[in-house]
Amino acid sequence: MLIRSNSSFWSALAAPAAALGLIVACAPAEAPEAAAEEVAEQSGPAREYYEIRRYRLSDENSRQTVLAYLENVLVPALNRAGIDRVGVFGVEPPSEEEALDPVDAMSVWAIIAFSSVDDFTGMKSALEADAEYLEAAAPMYATPRREPIYERVESWLLRAFKGMPTMELPPQTAAGEDRIFELRLYESHNEDTARRKVHMFDYGEIDIMRDVDMAPLLYGELLIGANVPALVYILSAPDMESHREHWTAFLEHPEWVRMRDMEMYRGTVSGIESVFLRPTAFSQI
Repeated sequence: MLIRSNSSFWSALAAPAAALGLIVACAPAEAPEAAAEEVAEQSGPAREYYEIRRYRLSDENSRQTVLAYLENVLVPALNRAGIDRVGVFGVEPPSEEEALDPVDAMSVWAIIAFSSVDDFTGMKSALEADAEYLEAAAPMYATPRREPIYERVESWLLRAFKGMPTMELPPQTAAGEDRIFELRLYESHNEDTARRKVHMFDYGEIDIMRDVDMAPLLYGELLIGANVPALVYILSAPDMESHREHWTAFLEHPEWVRMRDMEMYRGTVSGIESVFLRPTAFSQI
């Protein structure tokens, strides 16, 4: 379960999404436009896949063990397998006034970017064939059943949106500068409303977020995970204050004001959850 934001600022964003009446992909009368969208997708970059993991940990010793495993064992092995964007994060409170739940404070998050679904499905076999990985991981695998390193690893698999088919790293990542990320999960009450909300992002909302410097990292349709049907997107900023300023600019953007009450997108979101992530020193995102 993600961390649900309770502040008035963020809860204001949970109003039913509404938007721009451009193309109704599910309506028979719009079939030519839907076909044009498909042609446009095939001519652009291939859509990536993302795995988002949450390691649930019971204490600080377990947390440090998992962080050491990720830094020194798993991330290098994934890099050797050609997977070169692996982010590792701790949870950040939304504000100085809001304390994290102890379980959330112990959690470690990871984001792994795959160029194709074959890279995702082949990851386990690649690790099992990597002798260096197996040797380095042996101490963690040798922990007794009554003393597990982690309670569980929760996992979500996503496919990138057409409107942003590949991950876009913020400039702070390459520069090694401070940065924060907000991961937002939008649940829908059925597959049709989920599809329409994705369409809203693809045909307007992503552009608005870029226009107000929200620096999106990724947008993905949730294929596998406890919250289906849903989508996930992740925004970045150098600090929390800048991030809040970007949200204010988004909510006041004239195109968003125009989009939000469009009938096609009315009632497409049934729930919003949010978690703020702070990258570790070895995170590649």
